[in-house]
Amino acid sequence: MIELSRLNGKKFFLNADLIKSVEATPDTVITLWGNQAGEKLMVKETCEEVIQKATEYWKRIHQEPPSATIETTER
Repeated sequence: MIELSRLNGKKFFLNADLIKSVEATPDTVITLWGNQAGEKLMVKETCEEVIQKATEYWKRIHQEPPSATIETTER
């Protein structure tokens, strides 16, 4: 989930996996897909900021988990 702001300043969270496109018209408009296909959201953030937040989200959830260290005892 990424945190965004509606044009009135109210914060909300959006599942970044639902983003189909982001465009400047000049306001930033996010088009969704999935069950919300075609729904459009206008946000305060720039296109670049939305893309950066979405990219950071995807990197965070798709990163490899830290390798587990298994301790062994010798007999």
